Amino acid sequence: MHQKRAITIKDVAAEAGVSFQTVSRVINNGPNVTPAMRERVMNAVDKLGYVPSLAARRLGGSRSYLVLAFNDRRPTLEGWQSRRGNDWVDQMLYGGMLKCAEHGYRMLFELVDSHSDALEAQVRAAISALHPDGVILTPPHSDDARITELLHQGGLTFARLGSRREGEGFAVYMDDEAAARAATKYLLDLGHTRIAYIEGHPEYAISGDRLRGFRGAIESRGLAIRPEYLQPGDFTYEAGTRAMATLAKLDPPPTAVLASSDEVALGVLHAAAPLGLSIPRDLSIVSFDDTPTMRMSVPSLTAIRQPIAAMTAKAAELLIEAKAKGLEGSSRHLLPFEFIVRDSTAQPR
Repeated sequence: MHQKRAITIKDVAAEAGVSFQTVSRVINNGPNVTPAMRERVMNAVDKLGYVPSLAARRLGGSRSYLVLAFNDRRPTLEGWQSRRGNDWVDQMLYGGMLKCAEHGYRMLFELVDSHSDALEAQVRAAISALHPDGVILTPPHSDDARITELLHQGGLTFARLGSRREGEGFAVYMDDEAAARAATKYLLDLGHTRIAYIEGHPEYAISGDRLRGFRGAIESRGLAIRPEYLQPGDFTYEAGTRAMATLAKLDPPPTAVLASSDEVALGVLHAAAPLGLSIPRDLSIVSFDDTPTMRMSVPSLTAIRQPIAAMTAKAAELLIEAKAKGLEGSSRHLLPFEFIVRDSTAQPR
């Protein structure tokens, strides 16, 4: 049985009785195309069932119809290799890929290592191979001057997810400081005064933002920050279990914990029971990100929901619009967070 031959742009041109350059201008919304000619070509497209390839679309101009996202290699691979997955990546792809598809674009995903001396070479290699119309940077790459300067010098439009700093590129972010402040104030309003915070990875700018929000909320009530209640972390489950083991030994121990990520919160939750602590009777827990596991844990975890998909969709839209209009992007776009109250928080005993 012979495989059916794929319909090409030349088949459409022959059916419509025009040059393939004219077909390319039509499918790319190019100039110098009359309404009658557009209708003629599109009728041929519909009749033949032609789906434009990226190569055919590139004939119409300087666009590649690709958006490239860079994520940090090591934590992403660790999440996959441990089979814990990475909901941040899932949500990023969900928001970005759907928005790109709306505009006839494709979104590709590359891993580059923020700890490697070859970081710039990895970025250059990906860009050289793919020629994207725009680039999405995720933390910590979004605040890495090595990458942002390389992209800027290369004339590539890019978006920085989770980065609120001034600089080149579209900054698309939520207010992590305000989110941490809101979560801490919620615990204070419940009556907690002994609140611990397990910090995020020190290489991520958002970690400092969240710590400032925590400190600000505590100090706004005239309370002192207890140094022993600030525990180091790196967004991982293991950081949560280590911190909980340390916090449980303190006298007095905290009655509430704000965790810098969902994995950290799960580490705290799972370490609490062997230590004889009941959640939320003995200890309230609030998390950052609100991945699906937060709803399925026992008890379900109160959390700050980060708009990851919405941020990526906004970034993709900004990049595609900038490419279409020949603009350079350096604007800032703040998206709202949500605070979801569940079963892991209660008044202190």
